[in-house]
Amino acid sequence: MLSNRFWRGATYGLLLVIIIWQALAWLLKIPIIPPPLAVLTNLIEIFADKMGLHLLYSLGRIIAGISIAILIGVPTGLLMGYFERIDKVLSPLVYFTYPIPKIALLPIIMLLFGLGEGSKLIMIVLIVIFQIIITSRDAVKAIPQDIFRSLQSLGAGRLQMFTEIIIPASLADVLTATRLALGTAVSILFFTETFGTEYGMGYFIMDAWMRVNYLDMYGGIVILSLMGFVLFTVIDITEKRVSAWR
Repeated sequence: MLSNRFWRGATYGLLLVIIIWQALAWLLKIPIIPPPLAVLTNLIEIFADKMGLHLLYSLGRIIAGISIAILIGVPTGLLMGYFERIDKVLSPLVYFTYPIPKIALLPIIMLLFGLGEGSKLIMIVLIVIFQIIITSRDAVKAIPQDIFRSLQSLGAGRLQMFTEIIIPASLADVLTATRLALGTAVSILFFTETFGTEYGMGYFIMDAWMRVNYLDMYGGIVILSLMGFVLFTVIDITEKRVSAWR
């Protein structure tokens, strides 16, 4: 589990945001910045009937996208790190495509795969997968060769190399890369949910903005932030469990 220090830091950060938000609401006194208590009260009233379904759609998309990226990216990165020939073939492709701003690919993805769920998942996968591939590969390359030779001397095969050394040594780095990419993935999810859908936090926030319903809009922003925080926390807890040996 996470330490008390983590939760104290999260609590202090939340309180600081609320204080600054409340101060701006008092000073500016404009409808576009409602006080946090009004937003929270409205959020409690509308969550079950109006917002819960949107949250489930967004959460499902982000979890599915990250899961697909891990299922594809981790084996690819591990194979690149262990087999030099595979690395020589795939590394140029990864390095060439990784720097491309993924948001620039959104029109192409939507033209090829439509405005439905497929294009949204593909965008999330594209955001996350490259960091996972590169991190997985580098984690394998960082393992001292003496460890491999020691296991080989005991008669271990390639499968045991992966199960006993490579996968345990790489998982923590993979989760760190996933956490770093998660913030961008949530941003891209918000952007893609403004096209061709009626469900998702991105749609809910933009719809509230167009209806000039600032209480709903800020409530959506709060829920989207909390969703990101929960996902970060889950990855942190998972990382501590899988890398307890460290």
